[in-house]
Amino acid sequence: MGEGSGKSILIAGAGPTGLALALELARRGFKSRLVAKAAGPTPIHESRALGVNARTLTLLEASGVSALILAKARRLTKFKISAAGKPLLAIETETFRSHYCPIQILAQGETERLLLQRLSAFGIIPEWSTELTALSGDVKKPLVTLQHNDGRTETVEPDMLVGADGAHSAVRKAFGFAFPGNAIESRFFLADYRYAQPVDTGFIEMNFLNPGVLGRLPVNEDTLRFLSTTEDFETRIDHPAMVLERTWSSEFQISFRHVETMSRGNVFLAGDAAHVHSPAGARGMNLGIEDACWLAFLISEGREQDYSDLRMPAVTTVLRDTRRNTAFITLKNPVLTNLRSLLLPLVNHIPSVSTAFLRNAAGQDTLPPRWIPGAQ
Repeated sequence: MGEGSGKSILIAGAGPTGLALALELARRGFKSRLVAKAAGPTPIHESRALGVNARTLTLLEASGVSALILAKARRLTKFKISAAGKPLLAIETETFRSHYCPIQILAQGETERLLLQRLSAFGIIPEWSTELTALSGDVKKPLVTLQHNDGRTETVEPDMLVGADGAHSAVRKAFGFAFPGNAIESRFFLADYRYAQPVDTGFIEMNFLNPGVLGRLPVNEDTLRFLSTTEDFETRIDHPAMVLERTWSSEFQISFRHVETMSRGNVFLAGDAAHVHSPAGARGMNLGIEDACWLAFLISEGREQDYSDLRMPAVTTVLRDTRRNTAFITLKNPVLTNLRSLLLPLVNHIPSVSTAFLRNAAGQDTLPPRWIPGAQ
């Protein structure tokens, strides 16, 4: 673990955040150890995250992952908003001046497999089906007991422990990181449909039902995802082609929570272990990858104790924005929903608003990576 630095580095969790951290460390000469309770990467057809933003592509360019993503991803050219099927607003991504399109569409499971592909070139393979059964010691000298798939247990004392183990992080809980916040009242429902022929995957659309919302998101060339706050939403879908099958459905509640500090001693948190929020804006996976890249850079510079101070402003910015966006799309008051329908068409004539929206979608509203010249 951590051979390039003389320090042992244990990463708990092999989702996008943990994989990106191990890869960014590896290309800098640091070999970490990566363990995960999961049996393998996210099943592609159960991928919650679909968007890879421009900031993530900038961060992963040096590792070679961005080129792999672009070869498989689908480019988003437009964001649409309507009310009861009536168009209100359309924002073209081509107006955004940046090296990358604000968002590319690629299922999280696909992104994880591309990260794994590049990581394998460094001889690093996650230890799947490996659970953290006990965590003890203080934050300066963490002690971790691992249980492997074959029943074997092992106790390790890493010099650095990184919790990239999701919203229910065992690392966060064991080492006393507070995780304040709250859940919103609305529940969300989703369903993915596969069609008999290719469908238009170039846009995302949010259709306000007043009350409620029905979102349409591309998944791949013949599959769309519909997301709603209304339980009977599937009866309201206007399918673009003959349905072959519903490939996945789920429901969930949204919470807005973040730790008060992302590190204590030699214990660090990244991704959903440190912050959870609404999927509005497709920021969750991207923010976790951003955490990972910053932490790897700081470790390589011997400045890992600066991690929390540098990342917390980004976390609070994204949670504020996603909370605002979620409140906007879940309005129930008829006066406010009518006002929303009156005001949104005006945005078509205010370029600065569209530019700000695309900048957020691209993930460029947080501190750009200092180690990448010219990064936005």
